[in-house]
Order: sequence, then C-alpha cells, then structure tokens
Amino acid sequence: MNKLSDTQALILSAAAQRPEHIALPLPESLRGGAAAKVVGAMLAKGFLEEVDTDMRKGEPMWRETGDGHGVTLIATDAGLAAIGIEPEDANPAPAGATDAPTEEAAPDSPNEPKAAPKTRTPREGTKQATLIAMLRAPDGATIGEIMAATGWQSHTVRGAMAGALKKKLGLEVTSAKVENRGRVYKLPAA
Repeated sequence: MNKLSDTQALILSAAAQRPEHIALPLPESLRGGAAAKVVGAMLAKGFLEEVDTDMRKGEPMWRETGDGHGVTLIATDAGLAAIGIEPEDANPAPAGATDAPTEEAAPDSPNEPKAAPKTRTPREGTKQATLIAMLRAPDGATIGEIMAATGWQSHTVRGAMAGALKKKLGLEVTSAKVENRGRVYKLPAA
C-alpha cells in the first residue's frame, strides 16, 4: 500500500465526493510550485490522471493547452483505492475524456505480480561507501577513525550507522569494546 501525505489524502477524498471524481479545485493552502509538486507526484503514482476539458463549458482546469482547451485532474481507481474507496465499475468517463481503450492491462491490475522492492546500494566514492568499507574491514572501525576518514562529527557517524546502514540498507552493525582501541564497530563481510 502506498503512503499518502495528508495533502494527497485530502485531494483524493474531495475528488471522491465530486461528480466524475474531479480533483479540482485543489485545497486553498496549496498553490504554485507546491501544487505542481504534489500533483506531479500523484500523477506519477497513478492516483490522478489528466483528461481533456473544454474551458468554454466552465469545466475546472488544471492547465491550459491552447484554443480554449485544457486538462483537468481526475482521481483514478488506484487513487480511490489508496484512500480505501472501492472504485465504481460503471463509472462514466469524465466530460471531455478522449482516452481510447488500449490492449495493455492497467498498471494496477491484480493479476500482475508485484515487483520486488529494489535493494539499496550506496554509490561508489561516497562517504557512506567509505563508512561501509571501513566497517567491513577485518578490524572494524572506531568512531574516531570514521570521523577522520569522512570529516563527520561523532553524532553524524552514529546517525549514519543507525539510519542509513541499519534502517535503510538493513545491515547488521555490531560493536564490541577492544582493549587499547575503545568501541569498535563492524559489519559482516559482503
């Protein structure tokens, strides 16, 4: 299930209550670049769809395409499902919709297997890659050694190990006190 921001949920909830699931007007607090960013993300996720509209008929418009025409935004079945609303099977096409049916299955069709999530890997030459290499060394690394190699402060080193390595990359960072060295952190060899 996709996580929705409060603004995205608000837009989809309002669209679900409007005829033909039109997402316009957007909330008053959402303007300019922020509106474009939120709508762009929702279009990319398939929660909203742009359809042709005729401004002369007074239909709400997201952006103008010229000659008295523009596009409006409608909530898709995936968008409605994201807020827990079952899409209507017999939903008529919105006014001005010109999308012809295609032979391809819808991207959200339930019979398609879901792609496995991408495993995150750090880019070569980054400070995070340096941190991982140091922790994978047979002797591991201390906070001080990592600070010297990366230029980070101690709290940044600890945060990178807890956040980036443990939470995001799912790596198991271990630590042990070593005599004459202090606390040494290690990662299992790759």
